[in-house]
Amino acid sequence: MTNETVENTLPGSRGGTRHAAKKTGGWKLFLRDLVIIFVAAILISFVIKTYLVRSFYIPSSSMENTLQIDDRILVNQLEPDLFAIEHGDVVVFTDPGGWLPAISTEPQNWFVGAVDGVLAFVGLSAPDSSNHLIKRVIGLPGDTVECCNEFGQIVVNGIPLEEPYIKLPDAVTKATQEDFSVTVPDDSIWVMGDNRYNSADSAFHKDDPTGGFVKIDSVVGRAMLISWPTERWSVLDNYSTTFQRVTQNAE
Repeated sequence: MTNETVENTLPGSRGGTRHAAKKTGGWKLFLRDLVIIFVAAILISFVIKTYLVRSFYIPSSSMENTLQIDDRILVNQLEPDLFAIEHGDVVVFTDPGGWLPAISTEPQNWFVGAVDGVLAFVGLSAPDSSNHLIKRVIGLPGDTVECCNEFGQIVVNGIPLEEPYIKLPDAVTKATQEDFSVTVPDDSIWVMGDNRYNSADSAFHKDDPTGGFVKIDSVVGRAMLISWPTERWSVLDNYSTTFQRVTQNAE
C-alpha cells in the first residue's frame, strides 16, 4: 500500500516541477525580451535624435505669432548637411557670437536632472534650448538684403517681399525697425524673427563683430512642425510664394 502510494505520487511531483520550471522560464524570457526591446528603442531614439530629428522648446516671443513661448518643435537635422537651406526656412542655430546673454546655472534636483538627462539622450527633452536661437531665413549666400523701400518692405535682390508671417506693432507698417543694406557672405545666412520689433536678429546685430550674419555651419537644422501643445500641431511653412521671384532670379 505504501509503495503504491509512492509510485502514484512521484510522477505527479515531477510533472508539477516541470510545469513550474516552464512557467519560471517563460517569465525570464519575457523579461529578457522586454529589456532588449527597451534598449533597442533607446538606441534607435538616440540615433534619430543625433542624426535625423531633434526636439526643442521655444523660450522667447521673437517668432510670434508663428511660434509661441513654450511651443515644442521638431527640427530636421538633415538640413543643411544633406539638403540646402532655402529662403523662408525657420532654422535653429547656435549662438553666432554674443547674441545670447550669459545663462546662470541654478542647482537642480538630482532626480529631475537625471530624468531630464535621459529624456535629452533620446531626444524627448531639450535642456539646451536656451543655448540656441530660432529665426526665419531671409537672405542666402550672395543675396543683397535691404530695409526698407518706400512701402516699408524688406527687399531681397531688388524684389520687395510680401511677408504675411510677420508681427508688427499696431499702426506700424515698416517691416523692421532697423535700416540696413547688406550682402550675405558665401558661408552665411541673414535671419530675422517674425516678431520683428521684438527680435534680436540679424538686423539687430548688424553692427556686432558678426555683422548680423549666421554661419551655415552653426545651423542645427530646419524646424519642421510644432509637436506640442497638441492644439497647435502644425507643419511650419517656409512661404515659398513670398520668395518665389527671388528664387527665380537667383536661378
